[in-house]
Amino acid sequence: MPPRPAVLTKRTLDKDLDKITHAEDVAKHVLRRLVAPGLGLIFVGLVMLFAGVYVFDRPGAMLVVAAAALAGYMAMNIGANDVTNNVGAAVGARAMTMGQALVIAAIFEVLGATVAGGEVVKTISANIVDAVQVPPVLLGWIMMAALMAAALWINLATWMNAPVSTTHAIVGAVIGAGISAVGPEPVNWRVMLEITSSWITSPLIGGLIAAGLLYLVKTLIIYRDDKVAAAQRWVPVLVAVMAGGFMAYMVLQLSPTGKFQSFTVLLIGIGIGLVSWLAARPLVLAQARALENRNSSLRTLFRLPLIGSAALLSFAHGANDVSNAVGPLSAIVHSVGIGGGGIGHPPLWVMLIGAFGISVGLLLFGPRLIRLVGEEITKLNPMRAYCVALSTAFTVIVASWLGLPVSTTHIAVGSVFGVGFFREWYTRHSKRRIAYIRRKAESFDIDEPEEPNIHETRRRYLVRRSHFMTIIAAWIVTVPVSAALAAMIYWVMFALFV
Repeated sequence: MPPRPAVLTKRTLDKDLDKITHAEDVAKHVLRRLVAPGLGLIFVGLVMLFAGVYVFDRPGAMLVVAAAALAGYMAMNIGANDVTNNVGAAVGARAMTMGQALVIAAIFEVLGATVAGGEVVKTISANIVDAVQVPPVLLGWIMMAALMAAALWINLATWMNAPVSTTHAIVGAVIGAGISAVGPEPVNWRVMLEITSSWITSPLIGGLIAAGLLYLVKTLIIYRDDKVAAAQRWVPVLVAVMAGGFMAYMVLQLSPTGKFQSFTVLLIGIGIGLVSWLAARPLVLAQARALENRNSSLRTLFRLPLIGSAALLSFAHGANDVSNAVGPLSAIVHSVGIGGGGIGHPPLWVMLIGAFGISVGLLLFGPRLIRLVGEEITKLNPMRAYCVALSTAFTVIVASWLGLPVSTTHIAVGSVFGVGFFREWYTRHSKRRIAYIRRKAESFDIDEPEEPNIHETRRRYLVRRSHFMTIIAAWIVTVPVSAALAAMIYWVMFALFV
């Protein structure tokens, strides 16, 4: 007896259509995750074409084009990992949306890298390993290995949701590749000591500045009986301090060495600060008219300085951390005889690769770690976030002015910890806060509130201790891991190509 033919019922058809729909959803999900890496590959290809335009008829062009591709890849990883230090606090405090933060950071990263990034590039490209003692051919391969090793380590750390120091990565990689190539003699250990000491002191300085700023905010604004009136008086001052410091830094960076004396630069900063104070005062007064005398009202008034400090920090980050990508590329360009002005003076097209690479990386891959730093490490509001961002910005700006490749990750995290630990101390010991709470209790005819539970205090007020060990561990292993990886990559490159 022949088998009965299959009957296609409506129920069977619905099941088949559901399977097709689910398969399409899975395919879309997979393809969506491949969009960012695909765009990243396109950017690297465009970087190679861009570099080829400048060096196609010069000796060593292939080496420079390959190094430019690695520099673009490194710059994208810097943008993906370090962007959290720029706008994470503002996003975590809900002063900006993710889209607004990415656009602001991308614009100011490019400006900082191209306008004020040259000084630190000299340190990375010429001062860690003495270029005079290293043959040009070997110097090119040392920097190639360093770029590849640092980029791979940062890429892995970003994938693992670990905000590591990109400065640590590239400095460790340059040392590892340099020692594997020519031994420890050409390594400038004095410069390394200066850089290492800045890694230790910069987070402490950032934490102290952030704690000091938060103390001023609490004393002058938060624990005043009329918070809004106090904010109207002091928020324009904070904006003026930020604008004046930024302009003084710009004058120092853009003017020829010795053109302006320190006193003149100080007067310029004070003048711009006064203009900014006059411009910010009516804006703050207009915002404050309809606000109630509550802490939540202060968030509105602090939104303007927080956005400004995030933009300033993005500029400072671009000026300081662009060197991690284009410093090795600059050394390679000059090792093959391309470019003028000496090894410590990168051509403009080299700076543009780093500047736009950082912005592309933060736009494609930045949101992941922004959420981690802005929302999971500590509880932030606009006042605390402003203190963290402004402290980090000024510390990085001073370091960039001095030519020290400090870690913005160290400074930002140090500022966060400074705010957290200060809040713990202030919550328990501040006489002003205790008197303020008593006045409020008396005005409402209630008993004085008891000291909050220690577990609740840790949950609400402090940086989470669990993240502290993770971050410290990442900082500790970055230099040796990147150095060992760079040494291995150099040996492979030397065996295959040299």
